[in-house]
Amino acid sequence: MLDAAIKGQLKAYLEKLQRPIQLVASLDESTKAQELKNLLQDISALSDSVSISELGNSNYRPSFSVAAVGEPPRIEFAGIPMGHEFTSLVLALLHSGGHPPKVDAKIIEQIKAIKGRFHFEVFVSLSCHNCPDVVQAVNLLAALNPNFSATMIDGALFQNEVDKRQVMAVPSIYLNGEHFGQGRMSLEEIIAKIDTGAAERDAQALSEKDPFDVLVIGGGPAGAAAAIYSARKGIRTG
Repeated sequence: MLDAAIKGQLKAYLEKLQRPIQLVASLDESTKAQELKNLLQDISALSDSVSISELGNSNYRPSFSVAAVGEPPRIEFAGIPMGHEFTSLVLALLHSGGHPPKVDAKIIEQIKAIKGRFHFEVFVSLSCHNCPDVVQAVNLLAALNPNFSATMIDGALFQNEVDKRQVMAVPSIYLNGEHFGQGRMSLEEIIAKIDTGAAERDAQALSEKDPFDVLVIGGGPAGAAAAIYSARKGIRTG
């Protein structure tokens, strides 16, 4: 499935894994299932930290999940994540293996603090330019917080699901079985829609701060100058 150049690049990425991961396949007798099996074998052959199981019980076949060994899988690919989704696969491998994501630490803390149960399903086309942003965002949520799980669904391979849910365009995002969004969405936009406790946590953090001696209302030249001079005098200034 993978040519020599891509194998070389992927091998270098897999050296960044900090813990072993397992790819759990749910297969059938189709040609696509054999292609998926070949892809997983190619990946596993590149690193001793990657193992394969064919004992998956997903409703989607062919599909596979990615997880750290010993943890229940929370990231699933229903289909073969090639084309534009290959980067989504690489990041899922890295993040499941403990490699830190390139995301602001404050956002990571916010993700880990979200309560509830969230299962995302993202319908994609492998030629879609906007789909990987959404897939990578929900996969990151699942990698960082055990309350989340995420499934990428290749609409071309699971046409029955596309017809049942009347998916008209991709990416089409479902949360806990209900339509959540359409089109490109950033990680921040997704978090803003689901993190209902963010305002309460921000208010709590603000209330825990020491009171200011001076509050300057306005950030123009006069306001900035007033704040600077106050702070220089050792006055606690907001």
